[in-house]
Amino acid sequence: METSFYKMHGLGNDFVVMDERRGRLDLTPARIAALSDRFRGIGCDQFVLLRPACREGADVFVRFFNADGSESGACGNASRCVASLIGREAGITAPVLQTRAGLLGTEIGDDGMITVDMGPPALGWRDIPLSHEVDTLRLPLWGEPAAASMGNPHATVFLSPDDMTDPRQRGPLLEHDPLFPERANIGFAQVRSAREMRLRVWERGAGLTLACGSGACAAVVNGVRRGLLDRTCRVEMDGGALSVTWRETDGHVLMSGPAVLSFTGLVALDTYPR
Repeated sequence: METSFYKMHGLGNDFVVMDERRGRLDLTPARIAALSDRFRGIGCDQFVLLRPACREGADVFVRFFNADGSESGACGNASRCVASLIGREAGITAPVLQTRAGLLGTEIGDDGMITVDMGPPALGWRDIPLSHEVDTLRLPLWGEPAAASMGNPHATVFLSPDDMTDPRQRGPLLEHDPLFPERANIGFAQVRSAREMRLRVWERGAGLTLACGSGACAAVVNGVRRGLLDRTCRVEMDGGALSVTWRETDGHVLMSGPAVLSFTGLVALDTYPR
């Protein structure tokens, strides 16, 4: 049997989205990894599953998977894409997404830009999580990154404006450092002003991506904590820019940007290994 899917992206950070609201699909981690393969599958940075919501007030339950088949608690760019799908399907402008990281409120603007309330960051070493107690503002690793969780663990290295560090060299080493028991997404940030930064993110299980929504949120949080940024910041990535605000009133992080449906298709799941 052929199964339908959506191919979507947020600033080039791309996703395969499948719908399990009418019945479970036979999607094991190995099969998700095979479908995510850019040469032998559909190809994507992250794989997204939609399921019926089981919490009051939510419109859909969303599960996020990295390209290697491992599960992630949150994905900012994918959340905007799901909000776009559900909004169009249900005719609503403020879909609520249920995720492993909690309920995420969204708002679809008249200009097509979508804002996701990513909730408050977790800053304690146990909550990120780290393997032992350290100062999360300056980890004892190369580059002294700051750490935060936006539903998934992030570490942000703040580079000088002329630093040419390649995330593909440092990223894998930091991702797999023993300090991160669940691995971590590693951001490489260059602050241009108090309201603008340049960011590249090495994502756990996916590698270097064109954009990372939760990584942008974590980088702004960490930049504010370091005294480098204002609470509202434009974050420029390889695929485009997001606007991120760390709200002072309740500590929630709001992320705004586009979501694009590239195409839809059919795939024969049983041709992929389980």
